[in-house]
Amino acid sequence: MKKWLVFLGIVTGVLSLSACNFGASVPIVQSKAGDITKEEFYDELKAHAGDKVLKQMIETMLLKKEYKVTDKEIDEKIKEYKKQFSGDKGLKQALRQYGIPDEQTFKKMVERELLAEKAATDGIKVSEEEMKKEFENRYKEEVKVSHILVNDEKTAKEVKERLDKGEDFAQLASEHSIDPGSKDIGGKLGYLIKGDMVPEFDKVAFSLEVNKASGPVKTQYGYHIIKVTDKKTNTFEDKKNVIEKELKYQKAKPINTLIAELQKEADINIKDKELENVLEK
Repeated sequence: MKKWLVFLGIVTGVLSLSACNFGASVPIVQSKAGDITKEEFYDELKAHAGDKVLKQMIETMLLKKEYKVTDKEIDEKIKEYKKQFSGDKGLKQALRQYGIPDEQTFKKMVERELLAEKAATDGIKVSEEEMKKEFENRYKEEVKVSHILVNDEKTAKEVKERLDKGEDFAQLASEHSIDPGSKDIGGKLGYLIKGDMVPEFDKVAFSLEVNKASGPVKTQYGYHIIKVTDKKTNTFEDKKNVIEKELKYQKAKPINTLIAELQKEADINIKDKELENVLEK
């Protein structure tokens, strides 16, 4: 439901494998039943995911040659994700949901995201007028929202009745919500701007009073009980940099087209005959 990891386009686990040193007939597994060599492991990996792994490595290599991402930029982006998912716990829950195995893999994915973002927005300009219009339409107001998502209206009404009787919102989210990214953190979605969620959700979230819970709200995902826990009004200067990045992204060049151009310039020669056509897929 939340818009995140937009640029990644990564097969989970690919990056964690890409640093392996394959090719030598050296055992990486030894046992009484037999050995497994690096060469055998390479062949097995190639058979199952070789095209994806190699394509990913080549694309990252090409982007790194043209664009630079610093550790500071990666750390700042990870902080944004933590804020979006209401802290470390929420982010870790989301990573588990998306099958991202560890922090190091996630950092590499974020690096890839930032490289792709820089490539796609290179040379793109946005005007002050465009940014101010976007600010008024979307960024001026933010609401901090929690929700409980259930499958049917009957359950949603029962949850709302229990809330009205004084039961704890976070506990009910844990018991009943089917949103895996928020149920274990009290249903928290963090601060939202207009357009972050589907229109039906947005309409209710931005009309609720603070600390009030809605009745059942139907969306394509099911039925929500929505609670706003805070509201804040931003200034244009607060959000100018964020808006500029967002508008540049909206005008971004297709990343696949850019990578195809970089591949052509690099004159890539794949030596493994079984993988030589991987860039054409």
